[in-house]
Amino acid sequence: MPFLYRTCNVLQKATLKMFCDFEIIGRENVPPFGPLVVVANHMSYIDPSILSVSINRRLTYLAKDSLFRGFFLSTLLRSYGAYPISRTRMDLKTLKWVKNHLAQDGTLAVFPEGTRNNGSMIAGKNGTARIIQMTGATILPVGIIGTCELQNLFRVVNPTGKIRVKIGLPFSLPLLEGKVDKPILKSMTDMIMERIAILLPDEYRGVYAQK
Repeated sequence: MPFLYRTCNVLQKATLKMFCDFEIIGRENVPPFGPLVVVANHMSYIDPSILSVSINRRLTYLAKDSLFRGFFLSTLLRSYGAYPISRTRMDLKTLKWVKNHLAQDGTLAVFPEGTRNNGSMIAGKNGTARIIQMTGATILPVGIIGTCELQNLFRVVNPTGKIRVKIGLPFSLPLLEGKVDKPILKSMTDMIMERIAILLPDEYRGVYAQK
């Protein structure tokens, strides 16, 4: 439902303007068309909504399937653009959905860490690199700063503090023929995560802090 997505974005923009110091940096880096995978660090339930108001393209999300509880919440999440995924693996049905969506110049937002961190980046999972190998989509790194204290789901309607969204330059990964083994996928995942990390303050970078 595009109407629901637009309405939620309008309301979120209003709350951000009303309650906190919010700024988007690098919005000109967003490619206007073509298949795009937006990757970001993940600290809070509000992060998907923050991304949606920051990226001037219609986002869809991969969200852990445990969130899709009950008819109302499941319908709401799907209407907003979320697609359920197991935290442990991406099955063939999910991969097919992702491939079809990006083939239509869709924009997919992914939090490669797979779960919320505590303000310090944790190791990314290989699923994002696998998606890129399967689709050849462009990657857009985004650093989210200032949402770590907004842990309660209801803080979406009352965001406070200083929140910054830093959008980096889009980039691509080399596409390899044949089966790509786990060490190579991990190397590509690290490349993706490091592009996110350089957009963040040192104390946010966690396992991707510069040695």
